Amino acid sequence: MNVIFDLGGVVVRWDPDAIIAGVFAHDDLRNRAGRAVFAHPDWVELDRGTLERDEAIRRAAQRSGIAEAEIRRLLLAVPPSLVPFPDTVDLLYRLRARGVPLYCLSNMHFASIEHLEREHKFFEVFSGAAISCRLKLCKPEPGIYEHVLRTYNLKARDTVFIDDVDVNIAAAAKAGIRTIQFQNAAQCERELRALGVAA
Repeated sequence: MNVIFDLGGVVVRWDPDAIIAGVFAHDDLRNRAGRAVFAHPDWVELDRGTLERDEAIRRAAQRSGIAEAEIRRLLLAVPPSLVPFPDTVDLLYRLRARGVPLYCLSNMHFASIEHLEREHKFFEVFSGAAISCRLKLCKPEPGIYEHVLRTYNLKARDTVFIDDVDVNIAAAAKAGIRTIQFQNAAQCERELRALGVAA
């Protein structure tokens, strides 16, 4: 059985509210920044690799009335906030030691994925990676799941996709892929065992 892991919220922490709180002291600024950056369609285009960071900053500043320098500070805070979950990383290495083929599939913009690849060695466990900004495709679009299956010659019925977001899970299931909605590493491992994948 092949296992595909999402990154944000599964392998590494993803907490936009905490990122915003670390940059802006006042609730009004936090709310405006959240709406203008993480909750705006431009965030998806950043992840898709079709919007440059400088342009995203300019547009978010214009929308929110927050200075460009402050929006830039917020975006620069994102990559270092993506701290690995030790329990999930431990699970990855145990799965690999058992010979389970591992892959990752994640929506992520260039600065974040480059930071993770540079700073963390856990990428060595993956036999392949599908990252949205490099493919111009984002979950839950069908094309990104099709890309992973085709590129790495995986059969959907012999593949498990692990993600914390229900719409991404639903899209993978529609492609015929087995799924686990991630809550924590222990729950994920239990569900993998139930599917016959032992760590």
